[in-house]
Amino acid sequence: MRSPVPGQSPDGELVSDSTPLLQGAPQAEAAPVCCSARYNLAVLAFFGFFVLYALRVNLSVALVDMVDSNTTLANNRTSKECAEHSASNKVFRNQTIPGGYVASKVGGKLLLGFGILGTAVFTLFTPIAADIGVGALIVLRALEGLGEGVTFPAMHAMWSSWAPPLERSKLLSISYAGAQLGTVISLPLSGLICFYMNWTYVFYLFGIVGIIWFVLWIWLVSNTPETHTTISHQEKEYILSSLKNQLSSQKSVPWISMLKSLPLWAIVVAHFSYNWTFYTLLTLLPTYMKEILRFNVQENGILSAVPYFGCWLCMIMSGQVADYLRAKWNFSTVCVRKVFSLIGMIGPAVFLVAAGYIGCDYSLAVAFLTISTTLGGFCSSGFSINHLDIAPSYAGILLGITNTFATIPGMVGPVIAKSLTPENTIREWQTVFWIAAAIDVFGAIFFTLFGKGEVQNWALDDHHGHRH
Repeated sequence: MRSPVPGQSPDGELVSDSTPLLQGAPQAEAAPVCCSARYNLAVLAFFGFFVLYALRVNLSVALVDMVDSNTTLANNRTSKECAEHSASNKVFRNQTIPGGYVASKVGGKLLLGFGILGTAVFTLFTPIAADIGVGALIVLRALEGLGEGVTFPAMHAMWSSWAPPLERSKLLSISYAGAQLGTVISLPLSGLICFYMNWTYVFYLFGIVGIIWFVLWIWLVSNTPETHTTISHQEKEYILSSLKNQLSSQKSVPWISMLKSLPLWAIVVAHFSYNWTFYTLLTLLPTYMKEILRFNVQENGILSAVPYFGCWLCMIMSGQVADYLRAKWNFSTVCVRKVFSLIGMIGPAVFLVAAGYIGCDYSLAVAFLTISTTLGGFCSSGFSINHLDIAPSYAGILLGITNTFATIPGMVGPVIAKSLTPENTIREWQTVFWIAAAIDVFGAIFFTLFGKGEVQNWALDDHHGHRH
């Protein structure tokens, strides 16, 4: 019988994660934040996701000018329960398993870079595709989706080599917050471009910005600290020492052990549950407001952007707070991930249910939508980055797995909602909101019970256990 290694119980299980620091490994002094290579990477990634989401939502704005106003569909589902006050902006995520696997093989830099470049180039051809016909436009947007699909797993794969454990929340929340701000700015900006110029310029301008970003990304970014040309010796040593014994050098992916890992399935359940409420909030709730409250929030550019702005602020702040709690207050990684996930999942669930009991008060509905979406930003420092905690070497693959399941709510949620609202009454919609809230609460509880904060045995070379 082999003797237990540091951080493991005699039976080989990793012990509970009670301190955030590596045990038994020398810690290099933390490198300064200002002008550091790791924060430069975070900022460039931020602008990359900013561009990516700007490229995603620009069609929803330009489409108004692209189609003949005489072809608008009759709103035959509008309810008469509320007085009138005046196509839903759906933002789907499409990261799947292959993206994570490819990122682990070729490196996140090229995969993320060419993913966004491909989306930008295809965006430039959108006006031509629109002239050809709706079929060509659909094919083009599908090709853009292929490029977008690899971005998040690729970014996770890069951070597995770049993010010191005690800075993961900050670095990843900065990176991914670009998606929310890209939505906030591109919605009204696209409208202004359409109004003062021409709808084709929406695609040309954002496409060119994407190409410029790609040049900077290829020039300034490296897959690992070891291959970075301008990183300081102090920062390189700090990052490498903080990740010592966390990364695996084995070439094969431990698929069987990975898929049998309960902590991974805890993330899957949380991600699925969160996205069910996410899609309900950002696609079905606006539909409810339009058809029941008879107030189209998407006709107001500012109101359309406010929920995303709130989420962006929350993501940035929660990342700072999460790592502060771990580094200064000695909170365990798993405790922080679970608490932030509980806030980011149960909070939106409460306000989503409340939205069904406000009568015809559309202003309160907008407020609840904003609060719910804002609170959801806490999950960016919860289960959303837990992949890096339990298996940093395979974080991109894990994100690909969880996101594959997390896209299901975007497909089946609206179908179920429509089947539950044949008469389009407030009571029917209350059922839709209760179901979404129950799924979200279940996911939060499941992750709280089975989530972990330490690297799992199967993700290590020879099961060299350790703590962080």
